[in-house]
Amino acid sequence: MMKRAVWQGVVAGTAGVLVMTLGEKAEQRLTGRRDSHVPARTLERLTGMREYPGRQPVAVNLAMHVGQGALLGVLRSVMSQAGLRGPWSSAKFAVVRVTSDQILENATGVGAPPQTWPRRELVVDLLHKSVYAFATGVVADALAASSPGPGQQHAAMRPGRHADMGPAPRGR
Repeated sequence: MMKRAVWQGVVAGTAGVLVMTLGEKAEQRLTGRRDSHVPARTLERLTGMREYPGRQPVAVNLAMHVGQGALLGVLRSVMSQAGLRGPWSSAKFAVVRVTSDQILENATGVGAPPQTWPRRELVVDLLHKSVYAFATGVVADALAASSPGPGQQHAAMRPGRHADMGPAPRGR
């Protein structure tokens, strides 16, 4: 399961980044919002790279943007492999995506907590991260669909969560 989850997650996460980026570019054309270089600044701080204030490191920005999305896609793939699929699981994953950004940006001093952001900026960020999460989920779920996950096998035995019921038998 884990080998499949890794390659499928990288594929799903990369697809999610592509869809998110296309949406961001469309939104930026409509709103006039400029590119954010927070991902680049965060990667520079995380890796100890030299920082160039006033310069927009596009390649570093892209590396962080795609790299983080591809890596987090592995987690969404693990969710799919375990049987956590569909919009409900993608919504949970959206929270993970936003949380990942915030941990890295705040720990490096590049970002500020979202509750301090202007509301419009916060809404735009949450929208784009949700697009990423749902697009990644669609791909991860499709790639995992060839077999039911352990959670789905358990639900097939008796739907819901029951204290008197053990796990599904092994090798099923």
